[in-house]
Amino acid sequence: MSRAIVAIVGRPNVGKSTLFNRLVGERLAIVEDLPGTTRDRLYATAEWRGREFSLVDTGGLEDPKAGPMEAAVRRQAEVAIDEADIVLFVVDAKEGILPVEHDVADRLRRSGKPVILVANKADGWRQEAQAAEFYALGLGQVQPVSAIQGHGSGDLLDAMFANLPPEVVEAATSAPRVSIVGRPNVGKSSFLNALAGMERTVVSEIPGTTRDSIDTTIVRGGKPIVLVDTAGIRRSGKIGHGIEHYALLRTVRALEHSDVAILLVDAVEGFTAQDSHVAGYALQASVGLVLAVNKWDAIERGEDTTERVERDIEREFHFAPWLDHHFVSAKNGRHVEETLADAVGVVGRRANRIPTADLHRLLIEAIASHPPPTHRGLTIRFHHVTQASGDTPTFVFFVDRPDSVHFTYQRYLENQIRETFGGFRGTPIKIEIRAARE
Repeated sequence: MSRAIVAIVGRPNVGKSTLFNRLVGERLAIVEDLPGTTRDRLYATAEWRGREFSLVDTGGLEDPKAGPMEAAVRRQAEVAIDEADIVLFVVDAKEGILPVEHDVADRLRRSGKPVILVANKADGWRQEAQAAEFYALGLGQVQPVSAIQGHGSGDLLDAMFANLPPEVVEAATSAPRVSIVGRPNVGKSSFLNALAGMERTVVSEIPGTTRDSIDTTIVRGGKPIVLVDTAGIRRSGKIGHGIEHYALLRTVRALEHSDVAILLVDAVEGFTAQDSHVAGYALQASVGLVLAVNKWDAIERGEDTTERVERDIEREFHFAPWLDHHFVSAKNGRHVEETLADAVGVVGRRANRIPTADLHRLLIEAIASHPPPTHRGLTIRFHHVTQASGDTPTFVFFVDRPDSVHFTYQRYLENQIRETFGGFRGTPIKIEIRAARE
């Protein structure tokens, strides 16, 4: 089941990030909150009234060197319109309409996409009354909210829910879907072309799930593999000034339709915060992940270099210690096939099933070795554990006080599962804590 994408757009300082945090932090049930991912999250998988969707914050991302504010806002809006299923157009109820917002509104109207006009900073009756002027933008109903105080957020979520597209169950296929992701200019195009060009194994090119891209089906060992296109793979030139600019929505869209992602980083430039951000997006999408350090042919290699880079990987991706990595060269084909084989192997490992009896035995031993901390002097009792069905390995623990189980203890349980059973290398694991039935 693919998730709809809801994008938040608008000019700087209208409260887009505050609204994002309000919706994610208080009004939505977060599917997975991953320790170690970036504090200023731009992407969250969330749920409202039984529907999961992806919320993307495109605000606050303008590079001062990119040019005038109007151009930056327009470029963000263009990508958001193209990639999102619903657009939240955020304006400032206190400042009123600015000329650039008329331009964005015109583009939104022509898109035919569902647009919800959000008049933020409506902290009192005066601002709510002022919000009425935004009807002049011609986008229909205005939703006054206060992202800081939370006023109107419930009505906004209901309006979002009413505009979500029908749920579509994707056709089951045995072909693993592999995304090639990374910030611009790390060699995604070369990597994909190396895979698609080797042995001339391309068997078909069909319109992909990303709206302006083409997915490529290749064959390895007589079995099909779908390479999922992401921003920059087939087009020349740069896409904005970084993954958080303009390419984010396309990357999210590709990840939502993948089983595993190959994250390319640049060995010449070294690791950046953007690399960790992209890894965080893959984990939020709950897909498998393999790291490929590209352009290995372009640096001075040696034992010291390899050890230094491996230390860097351990530090930069500490939140995913189960991540495998390869040193590759898309230019000459070094370890490209091995990386793909590893990614396909991750897809298989994600299907591993652990018998409930074995999980129950692990739970008893884990608690005996390291009991959960008490909560307000009361003991937390675990009653049962089982593995839920789904694409991502998910383990459900039934507890008498589910809200009292700290995330550090959940991480401990995850580590116990990984160490005891193995077989989950390269994939995130979900730990769900639910109330035990009396």
